[in-house]
Amino acid sequence: MKNYRNFCIIAHIDHGKSTLADRLLESTKTVSSRDLQEQTLDNMDLERERGITIKSHAIQMDFEHGKDKYVFNLIDTPGHVDFSYEVSRSIAACEGALLLVDATQGIQAQTISNLYLAMDHDLEIIPIINKVDMDGAMIEEVADQIIDLIGVNREDIIEASGKTGVGVDLIFDAIINRIPCPKGDPEEPLQALIFDSMFNSYRGVIAYFRIFNGKIKKGDKIKFVNTGNEYFADEVGILRMDMEPRATVGAGDVGYLITGIKESQMIKVGDTITIKENPCEQAIDGFEDVKPMVFAGLYPIDSDDFEDLRESLGKLQLNDASLTYEPETSLALGFGFRCGFLGMLHLEIVQERLDREFDMAVITTVPQVSYDCFTTRKEHIVIHTPSDLPDPSMIERIEEPYIKAQIISKPEFTGGIMSLCIDKRGFLTNQVYLSETRVELSFEIPLAEIVFDFYDKLKSISKGYASFDYHIIGMRPGKLVKLDILLNGEKVDALSAMIHRDKAESFGRKMCKKLRELINRQQFVIAIQAAIGSKIVARETISAFRKDVTAKCYGGDISRKRKLLEKQKKGKKRMRQVGNVEVPQQAFLAVLKLDD
Repeated sequence: MKNYRNFCIIAHIDHGKSTLADRLLESTKTVSSRDLQEQTLDNMDLERERGITIKSHAIQMDFEHGKDKYVFNLIDTPGHVDFSYEVSRSIAACEGALLLVDATQGIQAQTISNLYLAMDHDLEIIPIINKVDMDGAMIEEVADQIIDLIGVNREDIIEASGKTGVGVDLIFDAIINRIPCPKGDPEEPLQALIFDSMFNSYRGVIAYFRIFNGKIKKGDKIKFVNTGNEYFADEVGILRMDMEPRATVGAGDVGYLITGIKESQMIKVGDTITIKENPCEQAIDGFEDVKPMVFAGLYPIDSDDFEDLRESLGKLQLNDASLTYEPETSLALGFGFRCGFLGMLHLEIVQERLDREFDMAVITTVPQVSYDCFTTRKEHIVIHTPSDLPDPSMIERIEEPYIKAQIISKPEFTGGIMSLCIDKRGFLTNQVYLSETRVELSFEIPLAEIVFDFYDKLKSISKGYASFDYHIIGMRPGKLVKLDILLNGEKVDALSAMIHRDKAESFGRKMCKKLRELINRQQFVIAIQAAIGSKIVARETISAFRKDVTAKCYGGDISRKRKLLEKQKKGKKRMRQVGNVEVPQQAFLAVLKLDD
């Protein structure tokens, strides 16, 4: 085990993690030059199209250093704030981390966030300045930022380029000399942490694990400590570009396990694997529990596909443990699921993966955060959807989640960023100049205000320079109301929203205008209304198609025309009572794109 090294790469989004991983794979000849491509470890089409890492990927490499042979287990991690749960899982399986900082951009918000996660797990940090070959590289300035942040010596910082391969030899030396070998005893009872899993249609659930103590052999009767389920190990092995079966996988190693389980809920990420006959004394403390930040309803377009959607979400949850879901019903959309996501990008990715991987097109309702409602009867109700809200006369107060947001940007964009945050009901708590060209702003903002388009607006105000990270700091009382959308007096529950009282009327007006554009005209008048309780705050009307019933009347008494118009009026009234207004799918998505 003294020649084993387990490490991950952590950085802000687009700082070159996947490119550096490519160079490490190339240098160790783990992947032949014929099979090597950009973002080799990013095996999802979605990751390649967007140029981002969504899933963490584990791979084993062999490296010769002098006369010694080393085994490196690398886990490449995502950089976007919405996938920080993937990072926490990777960190739990490692002893060291390569901290990557872009020489042209410097330290950004997610760099700091991921660094603190690694430090909490006592990982050995190797700081690397990446992209030193670029024209705009600010090597000394970025080095000073790293020294201020983690207090290392200048000579400990490695200058490298993932694109050209500069500094890769120094990185290998640092991995060998600075990252400790795994601690653990191969003779102890088996103790392995499941840090990821995936579903294969032919082989069932495949669990990825890191062994801390003991060893696992093919054919062993194993037990999952937290769920209590027992299975036989049909196949164990290590993770290269493909899975390589082995007879035994021992302490300190990262590998995979196939038991033939076909039901996704039987394996939980974060569980501990042990041997049934000789179990370990205690389960391993896993990574932090996931807390969904944004809730939205996912409904199948065809209600007959409900069970297929349940199965698809179960398989997707194996591959993405931060997704949570539970069944719910809607009057407008029928049966579906209330899903919890870590952010808006996460929601978008899940929707796209359902469509691509499972051919499951879904309707998404208005994203919401969860609120705490306290009633006059001293009851505490958690509100996931506006329809959970009790009668307004029963409500004593509603509390909403607040976040602490860290925004790092150039000083010239400070005014625009402050205006944006104050407009989103935030207030400034701290302002620190990290250097002459970088300022860190700390705000406290309601989570509901950043759910929709905050990140996009921040990027456009700062011309793409601002980086953003946040964490929940607790619940605070707020003046929140439920805004209902009515079509001809009927509530459309899927379009209801919880919103701050000061913004409710303008939001209602925008919603009505948008729906007027999207809903098709009918043979009868359609009234679109936004209401807070029984008070109507906005209205738009879609006029009816109208046949000219008086066309055949030429000349004669006016009463003939009036009689025909009255008859038409009665028909329209009757039609309105029995007619249904169909809300198109774009209407549910349009709410996300309401411009201010």
